[in-house]
Amino acid sequence: MGRREQKTKTRGSSGQHKKEGEEFLSNNRRKPNVKVTASGLQYMLVEKGSGAIPDENSTVEMHHRILLLNGSVLADTYKSNTPVIEQFSELIEGVQEGLMLMNEGARYKFWVPSDLAWGRKGTSNKIPPNAVLFFDIRLIKVS
Repeated sequence: MGRREQKTKTRGSSGQHKKEGEEFLSNNRRKPNVKVTASGLQYMLVEKGSGAIPDENSTVEMHHRILLLNGSVLADTYKSNTPVIEQFSELIEGVQEGLMLMNEGARYKFWVPSDLAWGRKGTSNKIPPNAVLFFDIRLIKVS
């Protein structure tokens, strides 16, 4: 298989990602301990926290692992042991919603539907159109 064919096979079509994402989310919501918000964000509490809860004016320090449904790793600060510091308002809608469920010290898993992430456009070559994203987030600090 040539390089161009590999890329096409890995990326898939917008419609294919939409269908795969919908099927995944439909099955995932049935798993024990997976909760679903009104917007469709799916989450699971891994570890409770006890500190502050972020809001739209916060800066958050966190570890995160971000994957596509096919297992491709987009980012992993756990592996590099270098947390990120982000303005809450700069984060995608699904992560903002998820962080507002968390206290400092908490760790959650989130499955973010494409319409709460980068939607139909995706991002250049990294995130395909209509991609559901998986986030494993530990909220370290809210300021």
